[in-house]
Amino acid sequence: MSMSQQTDPLIGRLVDQRYRVRARIARGGMATVYVATDLRLERRVALKVMHGHLSDDSVFQSRFIQEARSAARLADPHVVNVFDQGQDGEMAYLVMEYLPGITLRDLLREQKRLTIPQTITIMDAILSGLAAAHRAGIVHRDVKPENVLLAEDGRIKIGDFGLARATTANTATGQMLLGTIAYLAPELVTRGTADARSDIYALGIMLYEMLAGEQPYKGEQPMQIAYQHATDSVPRPSAKNPGVPEPLDELVLWATEREPDERPLDARTMLDRLREIERELGVFPQVVRSAPTGSHEIVAEDDGSGFGSGELTKVMPGTFTAPPVTTDVDNATRLRRQTQRNRSKGAWLVALVLLLAGLAGGAGWWFGSGPGSLVSVPDVRGVGFADAELAIVAQGLRAEEAGENSLDVQEGLVIRTDPDPGARLDREALVTVYVSRGPAEVSLPPLAGQTEDAARELLRQSIVAVADESDGEFDPDVADGTVISATVTPAAGGDPVACSDGCLVRQGDAAALLVSRGAVPDVTGLSVDRATETLTDVDLQVSGETRTDSSNSIAEGDVIGIVGRDEGNWRPGDVVTLIVSTGPPLFEVPDVVGQTRDAAAETLRDAGFEVSYSALWNIWPDGLTAVTAQDPRGGSMQVSGTTITLQITATG
Repeated sequence: MSMSQQTDPLIGRLVDQRYRVRARIARGGMATVYVATDLRLERRVALKVMHGHLSDDSVFQSRFIQEARSAARLADPHVVNVFDQGQDGEMAYLVMEYLPGITLRDLLREQKRLTIPQTITIMDAILSGLAAAHRAGIVHRDVKPENVLLAEDGRIKIGDFGLARATTANTATGQMLLGTIAYLAPELVTRGTADARSDIYALGIMLYEMLAGEQPYKGEQPMQIAYQHATDSVPRPSAKNPGVPEPLDELVLWATEREPDERPLDARTMLDRLREIERELGVFPQVVRSAPTGSHEIVAEDDGSGFGSGELTKVMPGTFTAPPVTTDVDNATRLRRQTQRNRSKGAWLVALVLLLAGLAGGAGWWFGSGPGSLVSVPDVRGVGFADAELAIVAQGLRAEEAGENSLDVQEGLVIRTDPDPGARLDREALVTVYVSRGPAEVSLPPLAGQTEDAARELLRQSIVAVADESDGEFDPDVADGTVISATVTPAAGGDPVACSDGCLVRQGDAAALLVSRGAVPDVTGLSVDRATETLTDVDLQVSGETRTDSSNSIAEGDVIGIVGRDEGNWRPGDVVTLIVSTGPPLFEVPDVVGQTRDAAAETLRDAGFEVSYSALWNIWPDGLTAVTAQDPRGGSMQVSGTTITLQITATG
């Protein structure tokens, strides 16, 4: 499973209590398509979910619902079935038939141009499906190779009725140019109106592309192409591919007439003409089936409509088994050939009798003990064991169940068989059927205390996803780059579980790591600019406002530190506030004028100041002294430890 799928929130979700989403298979501008399991009917379906940013757009919502209603009105083997449409919260969705295979666009990319039998096979099917739509009064409005699905089992269907409209709703509105410019009929460009003949024009362009290997009109700007549709006539495809028979040339020209009245009335009319051409050329639609081995269940990537191209299994071989087409046969040649066939008919009958006799002798050996006695292993991938066993036993083989863990296949469904599907075995041979047990359980060791690299490697080996970027936290007690804590979120849904001390998880779950960034850098004593730079370098933001405080050790204007966090540790991106020094604190000097020498000195020293006076006064009795002046004066604010000089006089 890719990382993008693991992180898609819909993977594993149960939509509308019925559809379990398994994997994303297509994404485009309007919707995303998933493969899902309908739990009620136990079948695989395609779930088309409208993008959330469009859910409030009434135009897109109406298109989405219109697709369901338009397709649901059609019951034709050549139209993709829409089973259901609904709303789960704010999510609008369609439930459609799941068709592993490719689109006509993929086939054109692979081969560039198609063979005549391929072209006839595909056109016959598309016209049959569109004939049902036109008969029901529905105009598709977006016919193009991306919307033609070629299923692995040979079915050919037209899908995506997102732009479909009833034939009565064809006025020139804001939707007039919705669709693909390369297949847009002239009347849509000039008048913005569409009916069944607009679909016919798009079919004509598509028929030209299948035969010629390119679109008839090219241009760098969409309006250049639109202008050519409105003013030019589509050329004959035989100008690019001389092998195109004239009847198909004429069919292209008829379908792409600039005036709608000159085209076939609807798809039924064009289909009738195609079948006349099939009889004229002796080329008829072929049933195409993919090889029974090595196929993958995939749907094309979305081009914005819900269906498109991608890396796909090629299901339509380059050469069909239909008779070759000859383009230069006139009526006279046909008559000559008929006469020759009549002459040789007798000889052919004799040869046929001899051939049948030989075949009869060999048939007994072939089906008794030769290759004809072998039976093929059926492809039972994606079903439960009970259904798989029925299919295998129906082939005359025996089935044995074995379990195997799988990230991609739902628990309880078949992953593979041994021998592979398509292998030919003797009857009663044993086929081992490997049934998914879901993702394997993994016991993770404690992740806290590991380095981030070591924890990531453990998770990678255990096939547990982890985001490219881990959460970080400044923790002075945990070394930089060491995991502080870890949680694991189950892929099947549910709350994250703690895995710091180890835990039991399943492969495909997703882990989140909280990694230490070490201690917050010490910015004490730095200038404000240098402290700001230091903190910014470790992804902390510094507030433009600061706090101030006095300090005996930090010079005025330098940083004392940062304001503490209310709780917990700092994380990258947090905003911190610097504390800036205002210098040492100031204290009021006591006024000691009038006090004796010793009393004044004691008062000043008790207040934290030093005292200075003439040493001669030390021999004078304290009681006969008095302070007459002091410097600095009493009441002034000074730094603790400042020396106060006293002037003393004798009394008595």
